Amino acid sequence: MNILDTIVAKKKIEVAERKQQIAVKELEQTKFFAAETLSLKQFLSDTNRTGIIAEYKRKSPSKGIINNHSTVEEVTVAYAAAASGISVLTDEDFFGGNLNDLVAATINKVPLLRKDFMIDEYQIIEAKAYGASVILLIAACLSPKQVKELATVAKNLGLEVLLEIHNEEELQHICDEVDLVGVNNRNLKTFEVDINTSLQLIHSIPADKLAIAESGISNTDTIVTLQQAGFKGFLIGENFMKEQNPAIAFAGFVKELKQKLA
Repeated sequence: MNILDTIVAKKKIEVAERKQQIAVKELEQTKFFAAETLSLKQFLSDTNRTGIIAEYKRKSPSKGIINNHSTVEEVTVAYAAAASGISVLTDEDFFGGNLNDLVAATINKVPLLRKDFMIDEYQIIEAKAYGASVILLIAACLSPKQVKELATVAKNLGLEVLLEIHNEEELQHICDEVDLVGVNNRNLKTFEVDINTSLQLIHSIPADKLAIAESGISNTDTIVTLQQAGFKGFLIGENFMKEQNPAIAFAGFVKELKQKLA
């Protein structure tokens, strides 16, 4: 069993437990559930922003603890100044996150992506109830039919859908209900990273789906290359979070990027 299989098996247990703890009707009564969501697609099209979807992540299965001292608020407020979106890891067992991190990030007027391993429509209802504007669906742990079903639930709640793929086979998971397609340069089964994965798959992504490059982006030259290839968004997490002060690291990265794109 690879790491992705292990995470999904644990997630099934976790979701079953959460369903017993908080009913859907209770989730539907939160203030966020009735609120309008921000559009990541629109923010990615805003030329005053960078296209970066900056991530808050405490740890990962491959690297262990990345940052356990910087708070959600201090990091995401810094991100919100120039990022097109903010990604918040809500998986607890493997990434050290939780849904309260998502709520904490709602102090920012920037689209929030709930980054988790979504396998059940209950999680999508949770995402809306805790302040997300976008959900992630990972093709590697879902069938094309499941992607369409979960994406439909999300769209009916006013959420945008980011579908993550990492090989040609997973292009078959793309459907009308998907808004954005992310190419993860990190193989979720081996955790090896190769930026060429994005460059190889960009030409197969439908023109009406905004393309997002994910993982392995650690310098501004890579963003320039990916942008020239056709990518509109760049999901970056570890590169900022591994620094002592992610806010300063992000600001420096943005300054350098803007100079290169000027």
